[in-house]
Amino acid sequence: MTLSDPTYITPFIVNNKPYTTTKTFTVRNPSSPTTTLWKASSATLECVEEATKAATAAFPKWAATKIVKRQQLLHKVADILDNEGSELRECLEIETAANGPWVDFNMSTAAELTRRVAGELAGIEGSVPDVQAPGRAAMIVKEPLGVVLAIIPWNAPIVLLVRGILYAVGAGNTVIIKSSELSPRTHFILTSLIISAGFPPGVINLIGHCREDAAEITEALISQRAIRKVSFTGSAAIGKRIAALCGEHLKPVVMELGGKSPLILFEDVNIEEAAASSAFGALAYAGQVCMSTDKIIVHSSIADAFEKAFLAASAMFGTSQTLLHPDAPRRVKELVDSAAAAGAKIVNQEAYDSFNFESGGNSFPNLLLRGVTDKMDLYHQESFGPIASLFVVDDEEEAIRIANDTVYGLVGSVWSKDLRRALRVAKKLQTGLITINGATLSWEAQLQFHGVKDSGFGRDSLDSYLTPKVITYDI
Repeated sequence: MTLSDPTYITPFIVNNKPYTTTKTFTVRNPSSPTTTLWKASSATLECVEEATKAATAAFPKWAATKIVKRQQLLHKVADILDNEGSELRECLEIETAANGPWVDFNMSTAAELTRRVAGELAGIEGSVPDVQAPGRAAMIVKEPLGVVLAIIPWNAPIVLLVRGILYAVGAGNTVIIKSSELSPRTHFILTSLIISAGFPPGVINLIGHCREDAAEITEALISQRAIRKVSFTGSAAIGKRIAALCGEHLKPVVMELGGKSPLILFEDVNIEEAAASSAFGALAYAGQVCMSTDKIIVHSSIADAFEKAFLAASAMFGTSQTLLHPDAPRRVKELVDSAAAAGAKIVNQEAYDSFNFESGGNSFPNLLLRGVTDKMDLYHQESFGPIASLFVVDDEEEAIRIANDTVYGLVGSVWSKDLRRALRVAKKLQTGLITINGATLSWEAQLQFHGVKDSGFGRDSLDSYLTPKVITYDI
């Protein structure tokens, strides 16, 4: 396999075998959008049926597989990710414009999470409740659900695929992965590596599709009777459509959606340290992460000093960065331009004015704005680009109000040397995860969390993919 052949067609995986279709689509280099990287197979309704049949047929035997065997396979997956992931790393860099640190995060966290899931399997246990009827007893056992559909995004394609399937597979379910059209080969290589640990045919299956077929293929998958649960990571807009389909077909769903992550800085912080962390949270991987910092809320007494420190810290990310989605530069530019037209100030205006949007390809300049108000789209919408908005406040209550004034609730951050104050504010923020004196872009395998409000519901965990069964009997 070579990563420099534009005629290569990325296949699916069904029953542990490559599966190709006559319909394909082109995968382009995000750093050079006119350059073809390779092609990818695009699923048909027949592919949906084949993948579903494979996962359904494999389920009974896999569900009966001893936990210790599943643990062994997961530990082997982690070892493979640690020792045999060079091609996967290279593909992630090329296909998604990921830099070294982002690749390192994906690889190391995926391996760490895999080992954690393996360890948690030992904790699956039932119970023996008391019953009132004389001569009767009961037990409660936990059983896997069946076939799980995992819809995986492109922005952290390694760690999110691992999280999206290994809890389900570890619990004894079989899975169908629906990969992103922006990272099909990364998902293919990763799925191949996972299967190579020794998973039986049909336990893990992978299909994908071109962008224009997304609605048809997604609905066809969710409507399959054998699909017992759906896991989706992606935007809130698409999440609402997925939720509607799941509701129509009575399928439970786990969702991690977008964010508008706030970061609050009180007057006692170390400005340089806070600025470096804020710049990392806002600009790492061009802000294309659901946990990226969108709102920086700073006390008025340090606002100007922080602004200068933030611009200095952001230099480590260069002046511009590549956005993966081909529509992203236009969408982010519209948010910035409409905010500026309504009175917001682009702090580094010169960088914006000097950027050539005609020849910039998928790139976008790193920006900091001030004066963004709730009358502007940028205030409300997830930017998903290398931009952040600076809000200046005089008191704690105003900081909390601005932080919570959003439909999202995924991650937040509070900075203060006064831990009591930071904890007090953290408890009032409406998010699923709060970091104190740390970046919003901060996640560890053992810290599973879920968003609130429009950032999703449910969580990826073993219990999410198990169902209790009550058995009563004579004694």
